[in-house]
Amino acid sequence: MKRILITGSNGLLGQKLVYLLLEINKKNPNLYEIYATSRGENRLIRKEGYHYYDLDITNQEQVRHIFHTIKPHIVINTAAMTNVDQCEIQHEACNLLNIHAVDFQIKALEQLQHETINYTPHFIHLSTDFVFDGEAGPYAETDKPNPISFYGNSKYQAELLVQKSKLNWAIVRTIIVYGVVDNMSRSNLVLWAKKALENGENIKVINDQFRAPTLAEDLAEGCLLIAEKKANGIFNISGKHTYSILELVNQIADFWHLNKDLIQVVSSQTLNQPAKRPPRTGFVLDKAIHTLGYQPKTFQEGLVIVDKQLKMRDL
Repeated sequence: MKRILITGSNGLLGQKLVYLLLEINKKNPNLYEIYATSRGENRLIRKEGYHYYDLDITNQEQVRHIFHTIKPHIVINTAAMTNVDQCEIQHEACNLLNIHAVDFQIKALEQLQHETINYTPHFIHLSTDFVFDGEAGPYAETDKPNPISFYGNSKYQAELLVQKSKLNWAIVRTIIVYGVVDNMSRSNLVLWAKKALENGENIKVINDQFRAPTLAEDLAEGCLLIAEKKANGIFNISGKHTYSILELVNQIADFWHLNKDLIQVVSSQTLNQPAKRPPRTGFVLDKAIHTLGYQPKTFQEGLVIVDKQLKMRDL
């Protein structure tokens, strides 16, 4: 039985990974022993079928202790500081969570690998399209990063640490993740736009940034395909198609029959955000599709899944 450890299990991707692993274990009960870790209490509604640890990944001794206790075969690091503007202002906090915490995990696994016979852990680290400047999207895995924000740079520095490690490693780059989770502490583009328009709020939406939105279930499946195939290297795991943020919000409004007159079209410059954003990203997915068998949903298919989950939650 493979021991798999998820960091950031209270987050959107972390929760989807835990639930996907539980589904896999239903069909093959001896495949994974699941360890969910996050800071504070477990926010997942379902509590059985896995072990939960309160873990602060910015505490090196805590990371070392828990990793040595579990000796995971696979670690999927989903935890990060992802608020781009917050990272631009709070440099120390950003570096601690996005760079140093990754280093702590690598060191703990490398030490375990050195001390344990026939132990070769697989470290799967989540990264972002923001490692690119957005001048030449869509991007392939081989394109050279050039981050233009403190957040993007912190994620790129972490990528370099992973690549220099002595571990079997994979880096998963993704873009705008959306979905529904238990006891959600943060929103995402789809839920934010839907709620604001349902409440009759006027919203400002940019028309000059282009992204490929990623259904959280697709991202979780991509991560587990990497784990199952013991794949190493960098992988783009995102939605199929790239849209402007305005196009995305219009699609959300159309899907739920909401009032598009509430959408105020603006340019990025008018928002005066602390951090620069890459204008156009998007990913070439050929490697993930052909190497892993990754099959992402369209944005419309994703909205159908979100709608079903919201209705189930309201029952």
